[in-house]
Amino acid sequence: MSLEIKVPAVGESITEVILSRWIKSDGDHVEMDEVIAELESDKATFELTAEGAGVLKTIAKEGDTLEIGALVCKIEGSASAPAKEAASVEVAKEEAAPAAAPASTGGGVVEVKVPAVGESIAEVTLTKWLKADGDEVAMDEVIAELESDKATFELPAESAGILKTIAKEGDVLEIGALVASISGSAGVSAKTVSSTPAAAPAASSAKAEGASYADKTPSPAAAKILAEKGISPSAVSGTGVGGRITKEDAHNAQAAKPASAPAKAAATSQPSTTTSGDRVERREKMSSLRKTIAKRLVSVKNETAMLTTFNEVNMAPVMELRKKYKDQFKEKHGVGLGFMSFFTKAVTEALKDFPAVGAKIDGDEIVYSDFADVSIAVSAPKGLVVPIIRNADKMSLAQIEKEVISLATKARENKLTIEEMTGGNFTITNGGIFGSMLSTPIINAPQSAILGMHNIVERPVAENGQVVIRPIMYVALSYDHRIIDGRESVGFLVRVKQLLEDPARLLLGI
Repeated sequence: MSLEIKVPAVGESITEVILSRWIKSDGDHVEMDEVIAELESDKATFELTAEGAGVLKTIAKEGDTLEIGALVCKIEGSASAPAKEAASVEVAKEEAAPAAAPASTGGGVVEVKVPAVGESIAEVTLTKWLKADGDEVAMDEVIAELESDKATFELPAESAGILKTIAKEGDVLEIGALVASISGSAGVSAKTVSSTPAAAPAASSAKAEGASYADKTPSPAAAKILAEKGISPSAVSGTGVGGRITKEDAHNAQAAKPASAPAKAAATSQPSTTTSGDRVERREKMSSLRKTIAKRLVSVKNETAMLTTFNEVNMAPVMELRKKYKDQFKEKHGVGLGFMSFFTKAVTEALKDFPAVGAKIDGDEIVYSDFADVSIAVSAPKGLVVPIIRNADKMSLAQIEKEVISLATKARENKLTIEEMTGGNFTITNGGIFGSMLSTPIINAPQSAILGMHNIVERPVAENGQVVIRPIMYVALSYDHRIIDGRESVGFLVRVKQLLEDPARLLLGI
């Protein structure tokens, strides 16, 4: 007997994955729980494990896009496989029994509630109903989209029947809140028992032609891209399974130019203006992530005694050091030697001398840390995120550079986990990469301080009575004056300046 291995559910907002790599080959013997393949979504990479021991028979190919529940491979023969199959049959019977119940009783009512979507997520926003009130829905059919401050999730129907919507689009719902109810009927029960859409009654001409509910429905990543472009999903042809609009479809979609504008201009009796060209406006609802960022930044301004102090750093010593050793550094460590590692290392050393800068307020207490978890502000497609370099004080420059590259790449690919963005006791933000000369960064609560880096510009400075040209960077330290006094803030920034202008201090610890 053979054991079927299918694509597991890897996240409530993920409906399809790509089989990126087979780790075991067709015909190989595999053990129970052995990793046999890698699956990749638009958010993360997952490992596919063998659910029993036996000989692997691959079905899907590398590069295939598979829906959740799609068949990936089979495992032929072994004592454990038949036993597991038997258990699966028993589970299937148990699951089938309740599904058949509505047919005999005339249909019950199933409540659809907001599922738990993450330990740190307490509420979500109902952004869009994909099915309307009174529509007939199938088991596991996606009926709505929910959005938290971190991700978008799809809400599936927990049974087949007639949908009765309760919550409205835009409502903010707590976890466990009632969203809709599904009432059963004889016709719907027949649809549930059937294994193919062709067995269901034709509710519309589209269904009669064999169209899938996924037709013209974008994936969460595609929906975000289309919203940014201002393109309606109905105007895009989906190449995914069942006509679903994939991320690639959204990238390739082009917004149609408004054809009715000239006609309206000709029909109006009012005098024309002197403006020319397209003057299109569009409105977008703020994402939960953007609303959360806005709320947190405003609360920081209102709840902290924030103050900013400035200084300037002569970057010539660091630049000379980089120029002298960058080739040997990259050859040995496999990464380039950037400015961020120098600043991170300087901050960790300065925090040892001024621990209040890395402290935070918790109620009536001040919490000091004897470690340095440094947050790095990164501009990601969905908004500003702040992943954390753990134990940066114990890392070398090469280790810091590798971690910065890893976190920045994950941020831009939307693959950061909640754990990688939770915590931290000091933040560094680099507006200089966008050309910023000077700024007053806002504290990343509940932290008490943030260091702002800026662009490097050659400026005339006085050295030993002579005017010389030096590459200068302005640095800014914003801090909470409730626990950090002027002496600590200025002393901290001066210490960072000293370490950067004489990098040997970083190696000698002086």
